[in-house]
Amino acid sequence: MTTYGFHASHEQISPSRLLADVRTAEQAGFDMAMSSDHFSPWSERQGHSGFTLSWLGAALATTSLRIGSVNAPGQRYHPAIVAQATATLGEMFPGRYWVALGSGQAMNEHVTGDPWPTKDVRQRRLEECVDVIRRLHAGHEVTHDGLVTVDRARLYDLPTTPVPLLATAITPPTAARAATWADGMITINQPHDKLRAVVDAYRDGGGKGPLALQVHLSWAPDEAEAEAIAHDQWRSNVFDAPLSLDLPTAEHFDVASRDVTVDTVRGAVRISADPAQHVGWIHEYTELGFDQIYLHFVGQDQARWLDVAGSTVLPALKEA
Repeated sequence: MTTYGFHASHEQISPSRLLADVRTAEQAGFDMAMSSDHFSPWSERQGHSGFTLSWLGAALATTSLRIGSVNAPGQRYHPAIVAQATATLGEMFPGRYWVALGSGQAMNEHVTGDPWPTKDVRQRRLEECVDVIRRLHAGHEVTHDGLVTVDRARLYDLPTTPVPLLATAITPPTAARAATWADGMITINQPHDKLRAVVDAYRDGGGKGPLALQVHLSWAPDEAEAEAIAHDQWRSNVFDAPLSLDLPTAEHFDVASRDVTVDTVRGAVRISADPAQHVGWIHEYTELGFDQIYLHFVGQDQARWLDVAGSTVLPALKEA
C-alpha cells in the first residue's frame, strides 16, 4: 500500500517554521516526511537555506514520523562525515531515518571552491562515497584513495538498524547505474512516460527496495492564486540538466527563469484549486508503482495546504 509523506523544503522556509510545519503535518495525517539539503535556495524569492542535519535531529525528536533526507557526498560533505552524521541519526532514532544520495548540483557544492566536475566524474565520485559510507556503517576502519580520500576512518557509534542508502535519480541512465548499489530510489514528478522509463531502468537493472516519488504541487482556494504561488516560488526549478545541475547561484537561476511562464511551470508543478484534482493526479502515481509519495506544496505558507491535506486529500488517498 502506498504511504504519503510531507516534504520539508529548506530552500523556502526557515528551520524553526519548518519544524512547526512538520509537526502539523504529522497531526494532519501524513505517514512520514522527507527533507531537502541545500546550501542555497533556487531563487532569491525563496530566501532560506537551513542546515538539514541540525534540523533532522530536532524533527525526529519532536515527531514520531519516519524522516529521510537527500545528501550529495563528495564535495561539500566528506563521505566520512556523512557516514558519521547518518549513523548518529540512525543510532538515536532506530528505523526512522534514511538518506538518499546523489551526485549534487553546483548551486550547493561550488561553495568549497573546488572545481565542479563533469557528470561522469560526479557519478563515479558518488559511487566511491557510497562504498566508504557502507563500510563505515558496517564498523570497518576505512582508508581510501580515489576521487575522495579517506585516512583510517572508523565510527564508534553505529545504528542497530542499518540506515537505508537510497539513490536519487531523474533519468533512466542514472537510475540504471544506481540499481547496482541502492536500497531504494527516489525521483520527482515528470510526465508518466518519463517516470515509467526511470522506474523500468532501476528495476531492470536489479534495483531493489522501495520506489519513492516527490510530487510538486500548488493548491489555493482560487486557481489564479494557486498559479501565482507556483510561478513565484517554483519557476526557477523548471530547467533540465545540464542547466539545473551547473548554474552556481540563486541569482543565475533568477536570471535564467525571468521569462518562464505559468504554462511552463505547469510542466513541473501540479496546479489546481480543486483538492479532488490533486487526489486524482496523486492516485495516478500510485498506479505507476510508487510505494512512497512525498507531497511538496511549493508555497511558503504551509498552513492552508496542511489543513486541506488533512481534511480532504489524505483521507481520499488512503480510502482509494
